[in-house]
Amino acid sequence: MNRFFYVLTFCLPLSLVAQVIDLELELFASGLQKPVAIRHAGDERLFVLEQPGRIMILDAEGSVVPTPFLDIRSSVCDNANERGLLGLAFHPRYAENGYFYVNYTTEPDGATVVSRFSVDPDNRNRALPESEKVVLTFDQPFGNHNGGDLAFGPDGYLYIATGDGGSANDPQDNGQDRLTFLGKILRIDVDGGDPYAIPEDNPFSQVDDTFDEIWALGLRNPWRISFDRQEGDLWIADVGQSAFEEINFEPSGDPGGRNYGWRCYEGNEAFLTQDCPAANQLTFPVHTYAHSGANGCSVTGGYVYRGPTFADMQGVYIYADFCSGRIGGLRALGNGEFSNEVLLDGVNGQYSSFGEDQNGELYLAARSAGQIFRLVDTSFVSGTREITPEEMPITVRPQPFGATLTLEMELPPARSASLRILSLDGKLLAQREDLLPGRQTLEFPTADWPRGTYLLVLAIDGRRRVERIVKL
Repeated sequence: MNRFFYVLTFCLPLSLVAQVIDLELELFASGLQKPVAIRHAGDERLFVLEQPGRIMILDAEGSVVPTPFLDIRSSVCDNANERGLLGLAFHPRYAENGYFYVNYTTEPDGATVVSRFSVDPDNRNRALPESEKVVLTFDQPFGNHNGGDLAFGPDGYLYIATGDGGSANDPQDNGQDRLTFLGKILRIDVDGGDPYAIPEDNPFSQVDDTFDEIWALGLRNPWRISFDRQEGDLWIADVGQSAFEEINFEPSGDPGGRNYGWRCYEGNEAFLTQDCPAANQLTFPVHTYAHSGANGCSVTGGYVYRGPTFADMQGVYIYADFCSGRIGGLRALGNGEFSNEVLLDGVNGQYSSFGEDQNGELYLAARSAGQIFRLVDTSFVSGTREITPEEMPITVRPQPFGATLTLEMELPPARSASLRILSLDGKLLAQREDLLPGRQTLEFPTADWPRGTYLLVLAIDGRRRVERIVKL
C-alpha cells in the first residue's frame, strides 16, 4: 500500500463519519522501545520518544535512524509504569534556534523536570546532551500520574500538562490546590525570561494564593493535549479514576482559568465534593465514556485531523483507549455540542500516543509492541469514489499559475457539485458551491497566496477528483 495519498480535505457532518470512515492502522515503523510520543520538527522526519529516555528519528519511509537524536537514559527515572521520558515539543522557531523541550522524571526520586536542549548545528539528526538547560522542576509524591505532555500553543507559549501526583483519589487534593503545579495545565513564556517568564494574560497572574504559571486546574492525569492546527482549539484527554474517561475542550482565544473538576467530579459524576466549588464554576467534559471491556479504562488523547489525504476524517478529533484499543472520533458541531463515533474497535495495543507529521497526517504509537502506525481511511484507497481525468477533464491556466488561477471544465448533470482549493495543511483558500452543469470558466485571484503546492478538489454526487496545482 502506498503511504501517501493526495485527496480532498473538506469537512463532512459528523453524522456521516461512521458511515464513511473505514479506519485502518498501517504499520509505519517498528523496533522501538516503549514509544510514548511522536512529534515533527517542520520537516519530513518524525521524532519518537522512548520512555526509558531516548528520542529516535524516523525518516519519511518509516526507517529508524540507528543513532538516537537524544539519549538521556542516565538521567531518566522510569522505574514505575508511568515514569520516564514523557513529553517533547519543538520550539516554533526551531529551524532558526534549534531549541526543543522535553519533560521527564529524573533520577533518583522521580521528580518532574522540563528542560531545553539544542540540536547540533553541524548534524540535524543529533542533539547535544550537554546543552540541557533546566526550565522547571517539581516533586512528584507518588510514582504515577505524572502527565508529562508539552505543546506550544498558537500564541507561542509552552503548555505543560501535569498529573495530580498519583496514588488514588488524589489524597493531597492537588487537582484543586492552586499552590502546586500538580493536576494542572501550566503556561509559560520560554522566550521572555531566564529560564521563563509569566505571560501577562495568564488567568491567575494577578491572583493571590495561586501560582502564576497555572492556565487550568482540576485535572487528574492529562494523557495528551493538542492544539488544532487550523482552529487553535485546545483538546485535553484526562485519564479517569475507576469509572469514567473524559475529554475536555477549550476554544481558541479562551482566556484560561478553567477548573475541570477533579477530584470533585470524575467525568460528569460527583466524586469527592467536600469543600469543592459549585458545579457552575467548573468546566465539564465534552465527552466521557464509562469503563467497560469494550470501551476500555485509560484514554489516550490525540489530534484533530487536518491532513490533506482523507476527506472524511477532516475536522475529527481522534483519540484511543490504552486498555481496549478502541479508537474514537469526536467532532465539535459549532454550537457548543459534540458528537462521537467509534472509528475502530481494535484490540489492546497499548496505544500510548498520537502524533502529526508536517502535513497533518496522523500516527499512533503502540507502546508494548514498539511500533508506530499511520492512520488510513481505506474508503479512499480503493478509488471507487474517485472521478478519473477521462471522465471529467479540467484545464488549469496557466500551470504553474501566478496572480490569477483560471479553471475550465465541463460538468455533467448532477444533484450537487462543488469545487474547493486547499493548502497542503488543510486550509481552505477558495471554494465554489452549487456548480451548474455544462462548460464553464472559473477565475480565482491568488496574488496573496504563498508559492507552493495546492489541492484542487472537485466533488460531484459523493465522488471526487483531486489534482495538485502549483503556484510560482
